[in-house]
This record gives sequence, C-alpha cells and structure tokens, in this order.
Amino acid sequence: MYTILVLIIIFTVLGIIEFRRHQNNIAKIPIRILVNGTRGKSSVTRLITAGLQSGGIRTLGKTTGTAPRFIHPDGAEIPIHRIGKANIIEQVMVFKKAAAMQVKALVAECMAVLPPNQIIMEKQMVRSTAGVITNIRADHLDEMGPTMEDVARSLGNTIPQGHTLFTCERKYLPVLNEIAEKRYCIISVADGELVSDEMMRGFSYVEHKDNVALALAVCNHLGVVKDDALKGMYRAIPDPGVLRIYTIHHYEKQIEFVNGFAANDPDSYIIIWTLLKSFFMEGKKIIVVVNCRPDRIQRTESLGDLIAQKLRADYFILVGDFTTPLYNKAIALGLPQSKISNMENAPVEDVFQKVVSLTEENSIVIGVGNIVGHGTELAHNFINKGKEIVY
Repeated sequence: MYTILVLIIIFTVLGIIEFRRHQNNIAKIPIRILVNGTRGKSSVTRLITAGLQSGGIRTLGKTTGTAPRFIHPDGAEIPIHRIGKANIIEQVMVFKKAAAMQVKALVAECMAVLPPNQIIMEKQMVRSTAGVITNIRADHLDEMGPTMEDVARSLGNTIPQGHTLFTCERKYLPVLNEIAEKRYCIISVADGELVSDEMMRGFSYVEHKDNVALALAVCNHLGVVKDDALKGMYRAIPDPGVLRIYTIHHYEKQIEFVNGFAANDPDSYIIIWTLLKSFFMEGKKIIVVVNCRPDRIQRTESLGDLIAQKLRADYFILVGDFTTPLYNKAIALGLPQSKISNMENAPVEDVFQKVVSLTEENSIVIGVGNIVGHGTELAHNFINKGKEIVY
C-alpha cells in the first residue's frame, strides 16, 4: 500500500512538472493558430503556414490529416512517425519542438474529435491566439453528434478566449456566435466568392476558394499582405489528400481519374461534384468508386441517399469493407442494380479492370468514400498509370 502511494505521488509530481514545462513552451510562441473544422483542415493549415512564412514570419506548421507532417520554417516537410494511434498528447511534443526552433508562429491542425478532448486541446494544450473553424458538416456524428448542432458546439470548443476566430461557416454561425460571445471572441467570416479565378490559377492542383479565403484572412490579420501570402501558398506542397486529377491512356480509351477519397461526408461530395461538373464532366461517362471502411459503418450507410439520388453518375463501384449495407440501401432507395457493382475486398487491379470494361472512349472516374486503407491503394494504382493534369 505504501509503495502504491509513493508511486502515485511521484507520477503526480512528474505530471505537474510536465504541465508547467508545456505551459512555458506555449508562452514562448507568441502566435498560436489552431485549425479545426470538418473538411479542409490540413489544406488550410498548409496555406496559412506558407502564407506567414512568405510574409517573413518564422512559422512551424503541423498537419494531422492524410499524412501527418511538420512543415519547417524553410518549407521542408518532415513526416511524423507514430507508435499506435494518434493521441492529443502529441501536441506536447509539437510545442517542445516549436519552442526549441524559436519560431514566432505555430499553425497546428486540431487532432481532437471527442468534445472533452477538444476542450483540452484549446484550453490546456494550445491556448490559441487565433482560431480557425473551416466548416461544419455531417461527419463523426457518432462522436460529436447526434445532431449537427451538437457537432457545431463540439467544434466550437476550440474557439479562443479573447481573440479572433476565422471561419467560412454560415449555416451554423449563430451557434458559433453564441459561444464566441461568452469567450469575448470576435468572429471573422471569410468569403470564398471574393477569391477570384485569376488568384486560383496560381495553384497547380484543384484548391477550394473557401480554403484560400480563410488562409488569406488569417495572414492579413497577422500583417501579411495578400500578394506576399499568395506567393507562399502557390509554392507550398499540397496535402496528399487534396483534389487531384489524372489522365490515364489505356489502349484506345482515355480515363480521367479524380482522387476525391479524402473528402468523406455528403456535403463535401456535393461541393466537389459541383466544382467538377462546371468545367470537367460534360459529355463524359461518369463512374464513381466508393471506398468503405469497417470502422466507419455509419458514414458508409449515410452515402446511400447520396449515390442513389444526388450523384448523377452512370455507374457506381463499391469497394473496401462492409459494402453490402451501402449496396442494399442504394438499391432500396431506387438505384437500379444495373448501375452498381459490389466489389467488396476486391484487389485494386480487379477494380481498375472493371473500370476499363465500363469505360467508353472518354470517361471520368471519381474516387470517394475514404482515403484510408483500400482508398490509398486504389488511388496509387490509378495515379501510377496516369499523368496529373496541372491547372
């Protein structure tokens, strides 16, 4: 009993020392930006980091998404290797590194999902001087829901105390305003419509105007003018999960592959669909490949209405794990069996050959669902056979 008591005292003291050390590291970094939201966190983190660096602010960026990375002040990227699953305690290491590098700014993607963890992330681990909530969409409802207002309040846990929050969210802005008022926080709403097509031509990949608008707003708030910020953003390495388009020539057939696996909620699919339809889909056969994950069954089932009634494609191919619930739901909602194939756990090359068999002279293949697991393998299979279209 005595030994257990001694151990408890020792671990408590060590915990207090580590906590104080972390708070000291926080104090050494005057600009701390926490990027939260449903979609676009990694991209916005990268854009803000690049914009601030281009404006002469010594900045360290840290992403969590498709491939966790440190973005050093010179733009170099260092992969983050984890033992086991991601844990919010990782932020302690992030701040230790940032303090040692003597950066003026740290831009960190929020890695917390559960509401209590989001509170800890903001109040104890980052204490942000500027917050970002990219958008609020129907994802992680099992952890932050069940309602969309619950999701909005959960994400609102990272609204900073006494500083400014930047967002493009409008539908759930009243919820964010309610929280912000209690924290004496000003909300700045960025507008993607104010980002011109000319400004977007500087990106070699398909970026979203809202992401750019948010990043520019944060950079402007910190004294970096638009032109300087954009120069850095154009040079920045994009997140592995950004929307990219590839052309594949297979004998007499041409396949255009859109890697949209990283977007995995219905609202994001509609946005991507609208973006592609406006300049890319006309006159082409459209094939959608949906990747399903065993740990995202609720998300998978939510796609039933989407593929049955909202995505007007010529054919759907279901791949990955637990595809049958989605298949059955889509059929029940009226999608003809002649327009869908269930290829659960099929090898990626078999999926490619299925696409080829469906392809006419010119087809577009859009990958959606999830980037993890089978999605990554599928994306690499298609990408390795093609050449990226640079805009």
